[in-house]
This record gives sequence, C-alpha cells and structure tokens, in this order.
Amino acid sequence: MLYLQLFISFFKIGLFGFGGGLAILSLIQMEVEQHGWMTMQEFVDIVAISQVTPGPIGINCATYVGYTATGSVWGSVLTTSAIILPSLIIMLAICRVYFWLSTHFQDNPYFVQTLRMLRFTVIGLVAAAALLLIKPTNFIDTTSWIIFALVALCAILPRQKNPTADKIIAFVSHPIILIISAGIAGYFLYR
Repeated sequence: MLYLQLFISFFKIGLFGFGGGLAILSLIQMEVEQHGWMTMQEFVDIVAISQVTPGPIGINCATYVGYTATGSVWGSVLTTSAIILPSLIIMLAICRVYFWLSTHFQDNPYFVQTLRMLRFTVIGLVAAAALLLIKPTNFIDTTSWIIFALVALCAILPRQKNPTADKIIAFVSHPIILIISAGIAGYFLYR
C-alpha cells in the first residue's frame, strides 16, 4: 500500500508540477505531510541534500523521500520513476505527433515554412538566455570576450557541402566539446 501511495503521489507531482524543481518542492512537502512519510526536519535535510547533489532538485528529492519512506532502494526507484514518467509519456506523444506530421506533410510548403520559422524562435530563445548571462562579473577582461565569441561562432557554423568539413564542424560545434574546450581555456588563462 505504501508503494502505491508513493507512486500515485509522485506521479501527480510529475504531472502537475510546473516551473522546475524548486517550484515542486511545495507539492512534495504537502504529500510528505499528508501521508506522514517523514518528519519536517527530515524533509528539510532531504531538500538540503537534494540541492547539493548533481541533478534536478525535484528528482533528487523524490529519490530521497522514496528511500526514507520505505527504507529500501526500491522505494527510491519507484518515486524517481513516478516523477519522471508523466514527462516521458508527454514527450513521447509529442514526438509521435511530430513524426506523423513530418511524414504526412513533408511536401506541404506551409508546414516546411512553419518548421523553418521555429528554428529562428529556438535561436532567439538561446540568444536571450546567453544575453542574460552577459554580465560584468562573467566577463572580466578581453580574453573572456574572445572565448565567448569563439564558442558562439563554433555553435552557429553553417553546414558545408564537403562531408569531411561537415563532420569536423559537427564535432567542433557539439555542446559538450564547446563546454570542455571553454573550461580548459578558462583554466589555463585564469589560474
């Protein structure tokens, strides 16, 4: 019965918890208080641990609540799965609809133009996030601006007709490669 309560509670939290991990902490707290799975001091400790461990705070908190409530790893696996499952189902449904639309309307000029316009929207959203990070505390000298410009340039390099050049550009502009390269450059320049 405890496992079923945990699954239903965290499935609801995953389904209706909008706004990120910090926003769903109140939902998790409400469920913990309602079912008496742990004391408020234990919950506060779990939130603190969830904030310092890698990963989303809501998922980390769900994992710890599941373990504390059941005393087993299976409780943490259950609550983690339950909080992730709604997002997984929704994204799979959206992907299925997208693939159906793209196969049935790939020759439709309106559909193609809509997808092309969405690319610009995504570029705008990423650029807006980057502009929010451009602050004097992040860019302390000319070198940091040069690193930023090089990473931005690598991220927006266009595709080439040459397959070898295209593979090199795809490798250089991969987000993980860009992050690692910027980190290495920052380490050697600012240590």
